[in-house]
Amino acid sequence: MAWRGTTTVPDRILACLPYLLPLSGAVLVGLKGGIFNLLPPAVSDPLLTLGGLLAPLSTGFIGLAVFFALFLLVVRNTDIQHFIRFNTMQALLIDFLLVACSIVLDLLSQGLGQAIVLPILYNTIFLGGIAAIIYAVVQSLIGRYAEIPTISDAVYAQVR
Repeated sequence: MAWRGTTTVPDRILACLPYLLPLSGAVLVGLKGGIFNLLPPAVSDPLLTLGGLLAPLSTGFIGLAVFFALFLLVVRNTDIQHFIRFNTMQALLIDFLLVACSIVLDLLSQGLGQAIVLPILYNTIFLGGIAAIIYAVVQSLIGRYAEIPTISDAVYAQVR
């Protein structure tokens, strides 16, 4: 069983990779909100390119398969370092929250039509997701556990 301890550089890099999953979901939410029209091309172009490459991870059966593969093969595998399992579970929870919020807003958009509040909500969710992802990746590269309120508590409950 792998316990907490010092993290090596390869472990830090591996801990950052699962955050590509919520990043692709955040880009899709940002597209719905139209935030990329407001950002300068130096910021929006790399995000759109990366989001386009990773779009299959967030849609349909492939996204569900990747989610369960990461959960069952990484999070539940006690032979993998706790640091990697923690970050993988945290990335999965962030992705789950992004998808759940997107579904709720999609349902609201059918009832509200083209209300002015919907793009604001989509963009708020996008910015919150991107902020959480950037914070978690930076903390992982430093070798620290990214403590995001409520999400990290749920992660600690899942990762033993």
